[in-house]
Amino acid sequence: MVTPGNVSDMKAAPALLERAGRMRYLLGDKGYDADELRRLARDAGTIPVIPGRRNRKRAIRYDKKRYAGRHLIENAFCRLKDFRRVATRYDKLANNFLSAVALATMISFWL
Repeated sequence: MVTPGNVSDMKAAPALLERAGRMRYLLGDKGYDADELRRLARDAGTIPVIPGRRNRKRAIRYDKKRYAGRHLIENAFCRLKDFRRVATRYDKLANNFLSAVALATMISFWL
């Protein structure tokens, strides 16, 4: 799913949660700290592992040990951005861009 660059990731998060199917944990950074997303995840039987933002009135408890594994997600994105075509998004059409991401993923993680 590709969104325009000026759209927040939180706008697409509910649709991605729905499409992802059943999962045990949802890992996200502070940018995904929203009560609605946490509620949607819990309703789907998923445990959200998302730290709260600093400006929250009530502190959020989360599994810090499990959250530490989130660096693997960031590493995957960094690895995809090694491909100039993906990092700079030369493609104007979403289908072409997703094809380039799929090809970069295959080369990075399969070979």
